[in-house]
Amino acid sequence: MPESDGALLVRAAEAAAEVALAYRGGPLDIRLKAQDGSPVTAADLAVNDRLEQILRTARPGYGWLSEESADAPARLASERVFIIDPIDGTRSFIEGEDSWAHSLAIAERGEVIAAAVLLPVLGLGYAATRGRGATLNGAPLTVTRQGDLTRAHVLAPKPVLDPGFWRGTVPGFRRSHRPSLAWRLALVAEARYDAMLTFRPTWEWDIAAGTLILQEAGARVTDRFGRPLAFNARSAQHEGVIAANPALHDDILARLHPR
Repeated sequence: MPESDGALLVRAAEAAAEVALAYRGGPLDIRLKAQDGSPVTAADLAVNDRLEQILRTARPGYGWLSEESADAPARLASERVFIIDPIDGTRSFIEGEDSWAHSLAIAERGEVIAAAVLLPVLGLGYAATRGRGATLNGAPLTVTRQGDLTRAHVLAPKPVLDPGFWRGTVPGFRRSHRPSLAWRLALVAEARYDAMLTFRPTWEWDIAAGTLILQEAGARVTDRFGRPLAFNARSAQHEGVIAANPALHDDILARLHPR
């Protein structure tokens, strides 16, 4: 039987982990990207090369969008496209921490249909296929039922608390943070947190895989204005993310300024 897209992503993520882990404790050749000053290491590039070799060999007709590859407009004409973050949480990787991830997704005509997020050091493997649910290490995932933002535990960076985003006072929710955006989304799918918020422009490779994992766990995922996320966009960015169960998502939108 041919390998499914979901199984392919899981296999590729496991191969990426082998490459990344081989760099831990060794020279990383850290450089800063000209466009935004964010760090990139030899590990990021090596993982990207390994993923591209595995995935594009298996699916030569799919487009390619990766944080560590030059963007090629040809992807816009592809019915299916890989959306890849070779190492999500590069700063954590550099510091020798464990909260970095490989984030792999396939989008079809704007919708993510398969996803894998792997945190190798922590042994956490999240996966989802459209219409078949989401799992963590093979166990099914379901989001929480908390519908009141003031009682919710939310993964969000500090700028989310800026009063300019909110109608009236800033809701007094409990806030935590994780450096990997893909992991933040997966943690909400795992029901360890009730919601994930970020209001700044967000790259597709950071959120594509986590979006499907959350949707398959029962969440609603939109940009910060409540608009659906359509992937493989020309800009490859979206206006933030709101991710939560439908009732909590509605409560969050009701409390936010519409613009």
